Amino acid sequence: MLFLKLFRESFLFAYDALRQNKLRTMLSLLGVTIGIFTIIAVRSAVDTLRNNLQNSVNKLGNNSVYIEKWPWVGSNDFPWWKYLQRPVSKLRDFNELTRRSQTAAALSYEISIDNRTIKYKSNTVDGAQIDAASKDHDKTWNFDFASGRYFTEMESKTGAPITNIGYDIAQNLFPGGDALGKQIKVMGRYVTVVGVFSKQGKDMLGISTDKEVLLPLNFAHNLIDIQNEKYRPSIIVRGKAGIPTDDVESELQGLMRSIRSLRPGEEDNFSLNRTTMLTNALDSLFSVVNIAGLIIGGFSVLVGGFGIANIMFVSVKERTNIIGIQKSLGAKNYFILLQFLIESMILCLLGGIIGLLFVYLGTFVVKAAADIQVVLDLTNIIKGISTSLAIGVISGIIPAYFASRLDPVEAIRTN
Repeated sequence: MLFLKLFRESFLFAYDALRQNKLRTMLSLLGVTIGIFTIIAVRSAVDTLRNNLQNSVNKLGNNSVYIEKWPWVGSNDFPWWKYLQRPVSKLRDFNELTRRSQTAAALSYEISIDNRTIKYKSNTVDGAQIDAASKDHDKTWNFDFASGRYFTEMESKTGAPITNIGYDIAQNLFPGGDALGKQIKVMGRYVTVVGVFSKQGKDMLGISTDKEVLLPLNFAHNLIDIQNEKYRPSIIVRGKAGIPTDDVESELQGLMRSIRSLRPGEEDNFSLNRTTMLTNALDSLFSVVNIAGLIIGGFSVLVGGFGIANIMFVSVKERTNIIGIQKSLGAKNYFILLQFLIESMILCLLGGIIGLLFVYLGTFVVKAAADIQVVLDLTNIIKGISTSLAIGVISGIIPAYFASRLDPVEAIRTN
């Protein structure tokens, strides 16, 4: 009951201060509001980027290893001239790995051909991403179908003239009907659509099947040199369930060195890329962004804290006479101290709530402008509220202590 009485009186005093000195209070709350907004907005932005990155990683397959010419991540002294001389992944590498690997559950050989035009009767789509892959592509990547199916093993081996197309490709080529069974023209050849990928949208790594046209590798083999470097050939290996990816990578390194006849001590002429390389590199970036946000927000909170402390000192000054009367009627020191301390906490909490409200409204703005779902989880909300209360305690403790130590007789005499 005592706490509720204290809270009620403190709330009324805080409301009175806000009502009588609107400009002064708002300017003081501005620092807390900006500080909380900055800290929570940065944390939410980092969480959103990390969530989008994880979604991208899930598409790539978080337990897959990519055997390629170039590494995905490099340092400041990136020796590009060494990587430039490496051979690309070859069909011989793929066939030997398929025959000799004991840890792989699936292997696929894949190439990419950028910015081609796809036609169906009078309809065309420019800028399509044409990919070709061997039969295990559906096991090394994660994707879903809106309709249709993936290639059968026989279709992959014989190089059947069939294709899977992205959602946007299907919408543009067949705006009024079903794409399945229709023949589209790809690189001068007609292929039959047997599957349409589900809508994916854009992600952080730019990975999406929406504008993809996927062909069987053996079909593309009849049209182009699939081992040409300009098509960025890659071997993707997904390990067996229960086998750590490190063990899969270790086996692949040994097998690739053997296949390419590398001598002991000779450097690898291939890169083993994993999605963890991307997440680890971006986690370092996220840490820097988080720290920067905390520093900027911290300075804003510090300014806001001084503003709240100033309000509380002014409040003590204005209510010195009332404090004297309260103490003369038997109010204890802790009662006066808690009264002002709770008032300070309420003011800071108000600033924090306003900051959180701005972040919440900002999520709708970002969603409307960039079609990105911002992550604002309960943990960040709790941290924002806790930070606001902590600022209130730190800013109000000295003015509250000063008020609690006033002499009641001297306080009553104060005009």
